[in-house]
Amino acid sequence: MPKIPTPPIPAPLKAPPPRPQESNGAVRPVDHAANAGTAVVDWVDERTSLSGAARWMMFRKVPKGTNWFYTLGSATMFAFLNQAVTGVFLAMYYRPDASGGAYESIRYVTDDVFLGQFVRGMHKWGSTVMVVLVFLHMGRTFFFGAYKYPRELNWVIGVVLLILTMVMSFTGYLLPFDQRAFWATQVGVNINGTGPLVGPYLSDFLRGGSEIGATTLSRFYAIHMLLVPGLIAALIGAHLYLVAKLGTTAPPWSKAEKDPELRESEA
Repeated sequence: MPKIPTPPIPAPLKAPPPRPQESNGAVRPVDHAANAGTAVVDWVDERTSLSGAARWMMFRKVPKGTNWFYTLGSATMFAFLNQAVTGVFLAMYYRPDASGGAYESIRYVTDDVFLGQFVRGMHKWGSTVMVVLVFLHMGRTFFFGAYKYPRELNWVIGVVLLILTMVMSFTGYLLPFDQRAFWATQVGVNINGTGPLVGPYLSDFLRGGSEIGATTLSRFYAIHMLLVPGLIAALIGAHLYLVAKLGTTAPPWSKAEKDPELRESEA
């Protein structure tokens, strides 16, 4: 009669590690919050599988010789986030009224709202910082040769992002609707009108008529608050996807190390 094999005995389950406790034996509230946060993250990840995408985006090989020049793109993205957050705060008080409401709302934010002058200063000078960072990032990409194959599409997206950043700066300059903003926008629109073919039509579209007025302010506000930030956010997502997919280029001064076996076969 054949001998029936006995099933293996399962290993005993390990007891979970004890949770840290306070001196009086009670579990700390911080640990309760940490456990609750972990449970929520696990619940979401089980239903969306976002952890795999996050690992694919964040954990990748970095070429030898990577330095602080490679942080200009991230700095530009954080400058855009600063503009978005401070812009939402300013939009809570701003009124696109050409008859004095726009200027008065900006004056109210600057003089009366708690931390209004600070937030407005962050938005105002943050726009300048973002423009400078975009140019530095584009210069780094060009001089490091990161625009070549297979990264041409990412270079084109970066050029479009540069143009959109300039458009956002130009449309935001009119929003205070004071004398300086009015005449600076008048000069800018006239310069656009000198462009070939589409220049005059672009100027008429931006002005919303023959002169700068209430329609111009409403159009600039809509472009500045809705159209351009949405396009920039979508293109930044595509830009980051291509960076994660294609990787970053090594600095031009770093030399590639040849495989010894390949060197022997060439000899």
